[in-house]
Amino acid sequence: MDPWPTARAAGRAAGSLSLAEARRIALAAQGFADPRPTGRVDRRHLGRVLDRIGLIQIDSVNVLVRSQELPLFARLGPHPRTLIPDATDRGELFEYWVHEASHVPTAQFHLHRWRMQDQHRWLGVRALAEQRPEFVEHVRRYVEDNGPIVAGDLAQRQGPKGSWWDWDDGKVALEHLFHAGVVTARRRRSDFARLYDLTERVLPSTVLERPAPPEREARKELLALAAEHHGVATLDDLADYHRQKLTPCKPLVAELVEEGRLVEVTVEGWDRPAYLDPAARRPRRIAARALLSPFDPVVWHRARAERLFGFHYRIEIYVPKPKRQYGYYVLPFLLGDEIVARVDLKADRQRGVLLVQSAWGEPGFAVGEVGADVAAELYDELGTMAAWLDLGAIEVTGRGDLSPALAARAGRSPSPT
Repeated sequence: MDPWPTARAAGRAAGSLSLAEARRIALAAQGFADPRPTGRVDRRHLGRVLDRIGLIQIDSVNVLVRSQELPLFARLGPHPRTLIPDATDRGELFEYWVHEASHVPTAQFHLHRWRMQDQHRWLGVRALAEQRPEFVEHVRRYVEDNGPIVAGDLAQRQGPKGSWWDWDDGKVALEHLFHAGVVTARRRRSDFARLYDLTERVLPSTVLERPAPPEREARKELLALAAEHHGVATLDDLADYHRQKLTPCKPLVAELVEEGRLVEVTVEGWDRPAYLDPAARRPRRIAARALLSPFDPVVWHRARAERLFGFHYRIEIYVPKPKRQYGYYVLPFLLGDEIVARVDLKADRQRGVLLVQSAWGEPGFAVGEVGADVAAELYDELGTMAAWLDLGAIEVTGRGDLSPALAARAGRSPSPT
């Protein structure tokens, strides 16, 4: 018997799904039904992950490791940390504002052309482009003559800088050109700064020459892709994947249902219709173990994470330290088909230590034998992560109900809270 029946094989009229079925479908769509590779990990494995998740959200916070590396670690385990920049250098990925700043396969470039013709969502960028077009053209010519460049090469400001959102005019012009697709960017490996260059010099000609569909058709294809990546999802989930607005998406989802590319279903406990990818796998079991980035597609839409896992998650990077409930950089811990814990992690690179600054079990997963099993699995995954990051030890500080069990496995008592 096929262990991975699809929704189509199970019957076109899927009807209703239990919450557990929906979780397993969603996790399988995201690649968590696939075993981690046991040998050398290379570009083929990156391609398989991208087939599952479609894009990788970028974030610059580096307290543990840059967030875009974590979805690969969650699905592949230890892997060369050059996979993403190498793929970018080969022209296989491009950076664009999709689900926020994201690495996206260049095979999807044509589906985002309509965005490039639209106005920038930030008023300051729109204002500069409208009021100073000659300056924007000057910046474009500078990139043409001198690229690739970093934004600092275009310093225009007089006087001290303001907040980190207070960009120089040169940076604002670059952001307009980036949004318009005139320039694109790679990340400088030494410091992660964006290196801007003309798009035609960075992406393959076959990518740039591919005809762009009309906005309506592009939006529809993005919704179909979102359905593949989610497995089962609400309208809001589908629109959020590529940061589309709900109003234009609603009739397109209805069309996808009419065409048989989506199947409308109900999911136990959900208060709105759901849409199932007919080709989605419906595994009977998920045997995953993964630490998830705060920006992993499994949890990046917080309302979906609550519906699927009963997991209330808010990133606390921007919360003042005394008001943080769980910690600064908290990763959910997926075990099987449930999120069972969350840990606040930091890489102390100078000392070669993975710091577990807090560890909390979700309700029902931090007590008795269940809590001991969760702590054991979590510690093993932390050990795998520490080795991947070339950190020689794990140090547990003591905050959280799972910390004592983790500290005992680390061979030391928890530090005082």
